[in-house]
Amino acid sequence: MTDQPLILPRQVLPRYAGGIGPIRTASMTFRKATTRISDARADPAPMRWAIVGIAIAFLVLFIVVPLLNVFAQAFSKGIEAYFTALRNPDALAAIGLTLVAAAISVALNLVFGVIAAWALTKYEFAGKSLLITVIDLPFSVSPVIAGLVFVLLFGAQGYLGPFLQAYDIKIIFALPGIVLATVFVTFPFVARELIPLMREQGTQDEEAALSLGASGLRTFFRVTLPNVKWALLYGVLLCNARAMGEFGAVSVVSGHVRGETNTMPLHIEILYNEYQFMAAFAVASLLALLALVTLVAKVLLEGRAARD
Repeated sequence: MTDQPLILPRQVLPRYAGGIGPIRTASMTFRKATTRISDARADPAPMRWAIVGIAIAFLVLFIVVPLLNVFAQAFSKGIEAYFTALRNPDALAAIGLTLVAAAISVALNLVFGVIAAWALTKYEFAGKSLLITVIDLPFSVSPVIAGLVFVLLFGAQGYLGPFLQAYDIKIIFALPGIVLATVFVTFPFVARELIPLMREQGTQDEEAALSLGASGLRTFFRVTLPNVKWALLYGVLLCNARAMGEFGAVSVVSGHVRGETNTMPLHIEILYNEYQFMAAFAVASLLALLALVTLVAKVLLEGRAARD
């Protein structure tokens, strides 16, 4: 069988001819963009080194040096004094309270983030844009204001204060208030990591699973969750790091009761105000170490996600 030339009818030719123009224009635009990128990479070597050097100097000056100084001050009186400061009953109580509050807050935000992301990406409903705005609200509202809101709601003189006192329920100046304040400042992190990814993936996989007879719960655990697992874990890491380091909102609702409602950031502030600098830096170094562990876990997750 010999190859025959493709002969198009006259009425088809204009359509093909009309389509060549946009394709040619797009190709020229792509070549121009590629040329601009090449020109940017061809900047003089001194300019490239200056830009890179400024970026590195900024990071070293404002991040690396302060962190190194924290650890240097923490070990300034020796390892024994360092661990003695960490074994202090008030310090242990602050560490335990921080871990408990962070664990509860992360668990609650994990559930909320998944539900919110699912609702915003899988369904269409009135007020969808408003819900997205509300999720982003903690990014723009001061944590101190959030703490004051909870005091006005659940404090002794708040709207629900008499009711809570009648049933001997303590929220403000207790663990529930600390958890509420921490949840407020951290709940965008999980949702904000999931929403773009789930929106990009669409609903085709879930619809296929449902059409094959899978239940909604099975579809979620076998289809949706594996598709978003790395974004979910990344959001949980960010949420946990933010929860452990929260100061403003927790400071308002905690009451600063030493050994009872002081988290690690609040305990550091008290030690520093009492001129116990080495002890303050010792607890601060532990908090910084937890942040570094979170950073390493983030890098590992990103590498694993890239390989998958």
